[in-house]
Amino acid sequence: MREGQQRNDAPTHRQHSITNGGLHRPIPDDWFVDPVELGVPGARRAAEVDSALAWQADALCAETDPEAFFPEKGGSTRDAKRICESCEVRAECLEYALENDERFGIWGGLSERERRKLRKLA
Repeated sequence: MREGQQRNDAPTHRQHSITNGGLHRPIPDDWFVDPVELGVPGARRAAEVDSALAWQADALCAETDPEAFFPEKGGSTRDAKRICESCEVRAECLEYALENDERFGIWGGLSERERRKLRKLA
């Protein structure tokens, strides 16, 4: 290998360096410190935080205009409800809205007024 060339399997390094007793070493690109493993208070793995909301990744509303789901007072909710009808996570969405007392928008195919009626029946 000629001078100045790197082997293909050699790690690449950032321009920054760290000092250890006056010696400067390049920081490898794959360097990472896991805050969970370090015990940083409040640090959690993404899966722990997001698992309860994982259904949102499959929600059809995430692929459409959010304004349809949060119409102005007196505005039509028809388009949003039509999208909800064919959404595979409609039940999870409605459950989330009821548990978190969502007061605005269409959730699980129901308006706030409809969710309020549903709560009273329960």
